[in-house]
Amino acid sequence: MSLLEKENRYNLANLITFANIACGVLALYFIGKGEFTVAIILAWIAGGLDIADGKVARKFGLSTEFGVQLDSFADFLSFVIMPSFLLFYALQKSSTVQEIVLGMIFIFYIISGLRRLVEFNLKVDAGSVEKYFEGVPTPLGAILLWLLYLLYVYGIVANPWIIGLLVLGIAWSLNSKLKIPHP
Repeated sequence: MSLLEKENRYNLANLITFANIACGVLALYFIGKGEFTVAIILAWIAGGLDIADGKVARKFGLSTEFGVQLDSFADFLSFVIMPSFLLFYALQKSSTVQEIVLGMIFIFYIISGLRRLVEFNLKVDAGSVEKYFEGVPTPLGAILLWLLYLLYVYGIVANPWIIGLLVLGIAWSLNSKLKIPHP
């Protein structure tokens, strides 16, 4: 089968999505080792791959239901789980109570991100692109978490409780009625 055959599960668009997934898994590995900079670089590569897979799928007519679902799994890993772990592990200088509360906030964020992706998949047809997203898309949510990470590690917002409240706001925005223009 050709890389440009729509029904090939390993077509070019899906291979790009698999590379996104690989970057997300590797980023989690580096977070576990405390190498946050490498994890962030891998996350940004995953973001580039997320943009590329959709463009390739549309350009070569490779959009399928399988690809839509695969892309959502990649988004869940690279743009929901990975940035949540990055920020949570960066906040680990806190007390046990604070760790538990922040852990529950990040679990809420992860569930909110998953719900957002499932809702999106229920509304979208393979190959269609809407003018606006309803609610903050998970890649934008990830960028916002990375910004919080930077604010925290550079001491601009040094209080983990404030970071937690901001994470709650971002989690809410994922499933809100906010209209976000599609790029």
